[in-house]
Amino acid sequence: MRLVPHTLSIAPMMDVTDRHFRFFLRLITKHTLLYTPMIHAKAILLGDRQRLLDFNPMEHPIAIQLGGGNPAELAQAAKICEEFGYDEVNLNVGCPSSRVQDGNFGACLMATPELVAEAISQMKAAVKIPVTVKHRVGIDDRDQYEDMLDFVDTVAKANCDRFIVHARKAWLNGLNPKQNRSVPPLCYDKVYRLKRERPELTIVINGGIRTLDETRTHLDQVDGVMIGRAAQETPLIFVEADGKIFGTNTRQPSIFEAMGEYIEKEKLAGIHPRDITRHLAGLSHGMPGGKTWRAMAMEGHPDLFKQPILAKLAVERRATNI
Repeated sequence: MRLVPHTLSIAPMMDVTDRHFRFFLRLITKHTLLYTPMIHAKAILLGDRQRLLDFNPMEHPIAIQLGGGNPAELAQAAKICEEFGYDEVNLNVGCPSSRVQDGNFGACLMATPELVAEAISQMKAAVKIPVTVKHRVGIDDRDQYEDMLDFVDTVAKANCDRFIVHARKAWLNGLNPKQNRSVPPLCYDKVYRLKRERPELTIVINGGIRTLDETRTHLDQVDGVMIGRAAQETPLIFVEADGKIFGTNTRQPSIFEAMGEYIEKEKLAGIHPRDITRHLAGLSHGMPGGKTWRAMAMEGHPDLFKQPILAKLAVERRATNI
């Protein structure tokens, strides 16, 4: 069986999918595609590349998400990312924040599909790895199916390798980014229709998906599923991902032993434990004593791994890799 990483992926999320979170998730699932948070192309060109782009080799397969609206800068940044070893470079055309809009990138680029196509074209010319786009089903009053189809058809001409569609429109004015993740209704039917009408394109669906059962239902209609906040809030749903989605049975090392060793190593590099343990808070979802665990995880408490909840997690069927 040929594994296709984009069959299941974890969405790029600001302040969430940093290298510590990705290390943690890779202990749970070997094959799920991981994404960095969005990084602006100009930051890569002018900033500390090692700090921005460095990752642990065990994180493969890993994609980097770029922000920006200048095709030449995006192409240069994509080349640098390829040289750092990333498996894919993705262009953010979905973030609705006002700061991002002021920089003329993110979701507002859906109003200029020709510019996005030019960016993809130049990025494709610069690298050999896949170049993909993550976008919304619409923005503001440009929210008809035909508006999205026009955007996709235009960008597809640039040989975009994959379209990751957040199945909600984005309101560029009036809603903040958090509200834009929940207030606009989900429109899965528009994404399904896109795949039916453009079967030659690779379409991944994103938005409001919280379980592997939901994932398998979506996979009857599209090529892949991207899960966002559920990965942060209930990371143990990925324990069975390699088997249920990718058809492989991978036995991972003990999460807590591996994370304990990782924390000690990172402390030597000056990283505070809370910057790592905050990503473990969701392990206690639905468990007695979970509130205490979450509070200790968020503050990087030194006794976190001595809590009784660990024994309870160990006997949970869903946590056999713990």
